[in-house]
Amino acid sequence: MSNYQNAIEAVKAIKEKAGSSWNAINPESIARMRAQNRFKTGLDIAQYTADIMRRDMDAYDADNTKYTQSLGCWHGFVGQQKMISIKKHFAGQTDRRYLYLSGWMVAALRSELGPLPDQSMHEKTSVAALVKELYTFLRQADARELGGLFRELDAASGAEKAAIQDEIDNHVTHVVPIIADIDAGFGNAEATYLMAKQMIEAGACALQIENQVADEKQCGHQDGKVTVPHADFHSKIRALRHAFLELGIDNGIIVSRTDSEGAGLTKEIAVVKEPGDQGDIYNSFLDVEEIDVADMAEGDVCFNRDGKLVRPKRLPSGLYQFRAGTGEERCVFDSIEAIKAGADLLWIETATPNVADITAMMNEVRKEIPNAKLVYNNSPSFNWTLNFRQQQFDTMEAAGEDVSSYVRADLMNVEYDESELSKRADDKIRSFQADTSREAGIFHHLITLPTYHTTALSVDNLAKEYFGDAAMLGYVEGVQRKEIRQGIACVKHQNMSGSDMGDDHKEYFAGENALKAGGEKNTSNQF
Repeated sequence: MSNYQNAIEAVKAIKEKAGSSWNAINPESIARMRAQNRFKTGLDIAQYTADIMRRDMDAYDADNTKYTQSLGCWHGFVGQQKMISIKKHFAGQTDRRYLYLSGWMVAALRSELGPLPDQSMHEKTSVAALVKELYTFLRQADARELGGLFRELDAASGAEKAAIQDEIDNHVTHVVPIIADIDAGFGNAEATYLMAKQMIEAGACALQIENQVADEKQCGHQDGKVTVPHADFHSKIRALRHAFLELGIDNGIIVSRTDSEGAGLTKEIAVVKEPGDQGDIYNSFLDVEEIDVADMAEGDVCFNRDGKLVRPKRLPSGLYQFRAGTGEERCVFDSIEAIKAGADLLWIETATPNVADITAMMNEVRKEIPNAKLVYNNSPSFNWTLNFRQQQFDTMEAAGEDVSSYVRADLMNVEYDESELSKRADDKIRSFQADTSREAGIFHHLITLPTYHTTALSVDNLAKEYFGDAAMLGYVEGVQRKEIRQGIACVKHQNMSGSDMGDDHKEYFAGENALKAGGEKNTSNQF
């Protein structure tokens, strides 16, 4: 007997106990509704997806070609359509394909204050709200897909019916792991813990936290970043772990992000308890000058280093400056210490997408943490075309090839798009994720803001045509006809919004008295 049939029998038993007042309840309808509502709570989702990520991490350790990927989504509908597309194009499977929730996009697109920069100014609750929204839409995608299968089941017979029944029993959910950005924790460790609980309760199994100061946090690809000593940052890592454990998600995933490669400032001098400890090493990167006591000015901050009095360089803002050129070394130190403090995965923000640079840092980390794994931001803040063309130019020049027909500083020029150099650069972009996963220990590749840019691009294309000479043809040719040709389910937007499921429910609740929307006069029948 199938899982679905077992569920029907279970509801029949419940109905029999209830007596005649439940005569109008159809056990098959209830079994269908239960199948369409597989995940009852956000914690059910968090546990299910944490198990997936842990299995994927183990699989990557065994075979580094099995890396995972995600795209950042700023609305539940966007995440839903992404997962529907993945199932459509990849044999109905979602393996190793996640969602990413970007704090940048929450700030820019989801704050009640309007568009904001990525500086932790948006509402704390907005991140958890987006996690919940994303999973609401993914669960609706499950319900919609199963609803279609149930209607096919009703119309089928014989072997066809058995095949549909098997598809229902082995349905692949659209629910996948979300890696969610908690910025720098939005306050102290207690604030971090409270916000983490909200996000986990909404369904997040993986939380990404960065080592910047919470009150002056900057986007990882902007200037002015300020880091905190490890003791402060690690208390927030522990706050995340406590939140996971309190809620029973014992295998929840913590992603520790370091912005030290581009962060030249710190707000604090670390506390040193003994020579060579974390605080001492952190302070060793400070830009200092040796002074005599007589040279100390009023209000100077000085400390002892190896028996000498040194004064760290302090900006008018009161921030302290690190020595130039120490960014990569600090990233390595940050990463090693974060794993020791309980993080599961690392995230290193880099200035450019360069395989050799990322590999060099991770090789240093892996000397101490052999199975250290990285989450990497394939950021739209990089000019990928220019970076890889310049990298290819340098490679060709070093190999003695003739590059006289190229101007390195002008390689973004459209005139180079069909050149041999550009074709080689595109090949390197295509293999970048596989190359860095093999060489640099990258377990997860994500693009933070892709759907921000795709929305802008698609709206620009439609506006240009619709408000121009093409008029209505701009929409028909540029959108609707493509939806039909590419099999985009949203072309039947009434179905996607849940209209057919609503009709099913009306029939469950009212029987033959149901007033349904999906009749002959529904214009969606044209598709």
